[in-house]
Amino acid sequence: MNEHSPTRQRRRILVSGASIAGPTIAYWLDRFGFDVSVVERAATMRGGGYPIDVRGPAVDVAERMGILPMLQDAHIQSKRITFLHPDGGVAGAIRPEELTGGEEKRDIELPRGELTDLLSRLTGDRSIRYMFNNSIASLSDDGAGVSVTFESGATEYYDLVIGTDGIHSRTRRLIFGPEEPFSHYLGYCYNGFTMPNFLGLSHESLTYTTPGRYAVLSAVKNSPTLHAFLIFASEEPPIIEHRDPAGQRRLTAEKFDGIGWEVSRLVQAMQHADDLYYDVVSQIRLDRWSKGRVVLVGDSAFAPSFLSGQGSSLAMIGAYILAGELATRDDPTDAFVSYEKLMRPFAEANQNLAGDGGAFLLPRTQEETEMRNRMLASLNSSDAEAMPGEISRAVHSSLKLPDYERTLNGKH
Repeated sequence: MNEHSPTRQRRRILVSGASIAGPTIAYWLDRFGFDVSVVERAATMRGGGYPIDVRGPAVDVAERMGILPMLQDAHIQSKRITFLHPDGGVAGAIRPEELTGGEEKRDIELPRGELTDLLSRLTGDRSIRYMFNNSIASLSDDGAGVSVTFESGATEYYDLVIGTDGIHSRTRRLIFGPEEPFSHYLGYCYNGFTMPNFLGLSHESLTYTTPGRYAVLSAVKNSPTLHAFLIFASEEPPIIEHRDPAGQRRLTAEKFDGIGWEVSRLVQAMQHADDLYYDVVSQIRLDRWSKGRVVLVGDSAFAPSFLSGQGSSLAMIGAYILAGELATRDDPTDAFVSYEKLMRPFAEANQNLAGDGGAFLLPRTQEETEMRNRMLASLNSSDAEAMPGEISRAVHSSLKLPDYERTLNGKH
């Protein structure tokens, strides 16, 4: 199929959000011949962030986009995850694949910012219009299209609107209402930030555990900077606004007060970090992912949480499938139904991985901690217990991607 000769009148589509799902679906929609605009509230594409994984069918999506070699070049090649006792002694160490279920010679771990930068360059070479420092203020769906009023005051009319604006999606709130009914809290809060590599770590992560509190340090290759995480369990989500960094720092410092090892150093770095990100660990679960001519994809529709390790992969896969269904079906509402039919079982299976990963990575009690440590100690024995990755691997690869270009070529 010629990329810019669609079989129907060229539809105007607005994509809200420019992280991973947004640029991915913008690329595919443009490739399939749609007129695509992307609105993003930030001033630029969002860079930075901790390492993320591209696994299973997401690797195939990257290959079809022509970016797989670049992703492979950015692969950080983590060698091990070491778990520490409360006294700082080593409880055990594993290869990352034993926890994540990744395929060592196929799946890719890379800094999130490198993926978003690559997507920015890829989509920047196409006829996609980006609108930064702006966002959707209101939507009015008349059944034939959607009138969008932006925070800038401008109003535009689109055939479809696609929300790719993350776990706290404004697009979702505008069509389905407040977040609370759809956000499923998993019992943890986390802080992510960067700090100097004071331990000289290389290609590895350290995880320090006391029941209900966890300090994680991750070294990307030989970087002088570490990605640090302070995570704590809480039965109920603390009542702290997402935009109250002083309150977030204060609460976290209280939770980690008096803990041993190097935790006080992490807390001090957190207090002064200019890139601190705080949130509760949660998933988004919706009964439906679309309403009228507005549809959601990525974290806005099916955020799996970082405990699953699948957020970025699901975003890329969902974006590809939604774009392909829109390209191969005349009625967009039919496309929304088929997209959800294909994607929902896979998304929900990956969301369910968070329970296995959470229990192993973030044990809440002394009993759970001891069970995790016994698993680590048994790895080289004949009675070794199954690691979380053995369960995850089958789930990651349980979806076969449709070949939409073959379908489109068959129509001509």
